[in-house]
Amino acid sequence: MIRRFFQLVIILTISILVGNVAYGMYKEFSLNTFPSNIIESTNVIEIKENKEDEAISLPKSYKGYIVDSKLEIPKIKLNTYVFEEYDEDAMWICPTKYYGPEPNEVGNYCIAAHNYNKQNMFDNIIKLESGDIIYLSDNENGKQQYTVYDVYKVDPDNTKPLLQNTNRKKEITLITCSDYSSKRIIVKAVET
Repeated sequence: MIRRFFQLVIILTISILVGNVAYGMYKEFSLNTFPSNIIESTNVIEIKENKEDEAISLPKSYKGYIVDSKLEIPKIKLNTYVFEEYDEDAMWICPTKYYGPEPNEVGNYCIAAHNYNKQNMFDNIIKLESGDIIYLSDNENGKQQYTVYDVYKVDPDNTKPLLQNTNRKKEITLITCSDYSSKRIIVKAVET
């Protein structure tokens, strides 16, 4: 009787694990392997509402690393600091600036983070879709809103998502691994 119980528990555990892996693979494989939009696309919202930047005060450092900005994505309940310098050790704590201008300035501010299940990492950015909202805050420019306009996958050596030609717009690019590090998930957003 006890043996049957343990067999049932093992079968149930394996079934749950397989189901979670299958769902994750389905979500990742449903992404395009190339960008469907470009920054000049008519799908990008270009009208800015009259809004005042919120005054904020970020700490200068967190756990020994310099804080560059704060990233908030309400849809996936992500609320985290972004460290100033890309560093492998720092990436185990928070996302890091990978490339680009200062936060909330003209250009493509690229943020990289690990894709593992931790509250402030990028494991859930795969759930983002065009139209979702991202907030980026810094001490110089305040809190600014961005709207996702594309989500896709690329090979690790593809540097096109890092390009800085944004037609004088402020853009954010979120980058994380997928497919056992054989691909990168890219989320592109533009200031709205």
